[in-house]
Amino acid sequence: MSTSTKSASPPGVQDPPAPAPPRKPSARVSWRRALRRDWQLYSLAVLPLLFFLVFRYLPMLGNVIAFRRFEPGGSMFGEQWVGLRYVEMFLGDPTFWQVFRNTLWLGGLTLVFCFPVPIVLALLLNEVRRRALKRFVQSVSYLPHFLSIVIVAGITLQILATDGPVNHVLGLLGHDEIRFIQEPEWFRTIYVGSEIWQTAGWGTILYLAALTTIDEDLYEAARIDGAGRWRQTWHVTLPGIRPTMITLLILNVGTFMAVGFEKVLLLYNPLTYQTSDVISTYVYRTGVESNSFSYAAAIGLFEAVIGLVLITSANQLSRRTVGTSLW
Repeated sequence: MSTSTKSASPPGVQDPPAPAPPRKPSARVSWRRALRRDWQLYSLAVLPLLFFLVFRYLPMLGNVIAFRRFEPGGSMFGEQWVGLRYVEMFLGDPTFWQVFRNTLWLGGLTLVFCFPVPIVLALLLNEVRRRALKRFVQSVSYLPHFLSIVIVAGITLQILATDGPVNHVLGLLGHDEIRFIQEPEWFRTIYVGSEIWQTAGWGTILYLAALTTIDEDLYEAARIDGAGRWRQTWHVTLPGIRPTMITLLILNVGTFMAVGFEKVLLLYNPLTYQTSDVISTYVYRTGVESNSFSYAAAIGLFEAVIGLVLITSANQLSRRTVGTSLW
């Protein structure tokens, strides 16, 4: 019986060192290699990054004038440090708190009514089996999204004018004409209604895409268990699109305070300031029209801080309750 043994080294001769394990490429080398290999793809991100740098991050430097006295024609970052003077001014201003309440009302109504409508519309379209009808409804519902806000506001004003079609129908029914545009109590209904009409169809795109990822075997198993269409929707469809719903809800909460500036500016008038004036329009009138740039910057910074707190809180709450979050 023979055995194989390693030959021993002669006395006084050291064994050769064992080969070192292969060195893993550093993250910097891997990043450079990926950039060199896919530079065409990375170049597509240059313009978006420049856009955010120029129009989102660099303007943040101007927030310093919320704590400094700014005079047109003077230094870009203010002439004199005044601390929290402008913050104390708007916190003690009754007009600001009225504007703040209007912002909460419009933001809350927009979130409550505009967020679920695309979900319901997507569920209804998902049940349509005739392809031609489904495409027609999708095209009609998507169309308002591609219209300019100026056009949407103009259509809204023309429809609700005292001599518009709505008042004409009310006259045929024996009702007196209603001054929708001049009555403060109608502004919130008009704004939320126009917002639903403009955004509902476009918002269904993400939900329809999420519906296509649901496994058909789940519906088959639910039918075997005796579940009807409603129970299939409740126990299969809604849980399947829940991550998309939560993500969009967090984004909507983050923009809760930033109620549509353009549409409000185009729809409101001095007669409806009582219910229509929001923080963004108040900042516009205070800063641009009245040249109180430092005061307007302080209010805008306050709005941004509230938005940051809201989106961070919503993200943390979503992560702890349903396990879905943006980061």
